[in-house]
Amino acid sequence: MTLPKSRILLPLYIYPERGAWDPLFEAVVPNPTLDFVIIVNPNSGPGSEPWWPNAEYVREIPRLNAHQNVRTVGYVSTAYCKRPIEKVLADVDRYAAWSCDERFPGLAVDGIFFDETPNVFSEKAKEYLDAITAHVKRTGGLLGENMVVHNPGTSVDIRFASPGLDIATVAELAYADFKTTECQEWLATSPFSRDKSCYMIYAVPEEVLEEFVARDLRNIAEYIFVTDRKTDVYNAFGASWTSFVGALADS
Repeated sequence: MTLPKSRILLPLYIYPERGAWDPLFEAVVPNPTLDFVIIVNPNSGPGSEPWWPNAEYVREIPRLNAHQNVRTVGYVSTAYCKRPIEKVLADVDRYAAWSCDERFPGLAVDGIFFDETPNVFSEKAKEYLDAITAHVKRTGGLLGENMVVHNPGTSVDIRFASPGLDIATVAELAYADFKTTECQEWLATSPFSRDKSCYMIYAVPEEVLEEFVARDLRNIAEYIFVTDRKTDVYNAFGASWTSFVGALADS
């Protein structure tokens, strides 16, 4: 059976001391037909003076961007649309400015990952999300197609489904919870098509991971992240990282 092609959407919240990102590069290089969307998060956002520029990040992010099968997106918190929108837009602009910094060739991102976006509709939340999404789409300095990712982590009201965003993380939860009938019925209400859907599932037993990716996820999500880790799930590569990459590389 031929499975639809999926991509890895990886929250890379690991500090890039030398060698820390090697498992990622070891997956990217030998799998040129497997696409990676990598969320970079220097300091709960792009960071600012005096901490930024940070020597480790400005060394490693250009290494990621050098690969044809990698797209990087910068982390920005919205705090469920409670964070002042001016601060959100300022974070976007800081990321966009990276590509203009002549000190660090190759330092840039292709778009923005907006964390903690709401799933319960209100006109105020809709206006907020539309405004920050539109800002990314018209901002110069971002590479590629100015990718926009929202992370409600669950199914959302259909009125949030457009316009503008490219990817929505519609499931971010533990494997045991994902497998419940209640969760499956709820996720079935998601208004996003497969090509806009991302699933991030953690605490997946290693012995079922490859089958789970093939049987449960690839048919419903173009963007996937799965790990066996149960805590601090984005702060280290789990023991199952290589198996996960292999499950998607085998198209």
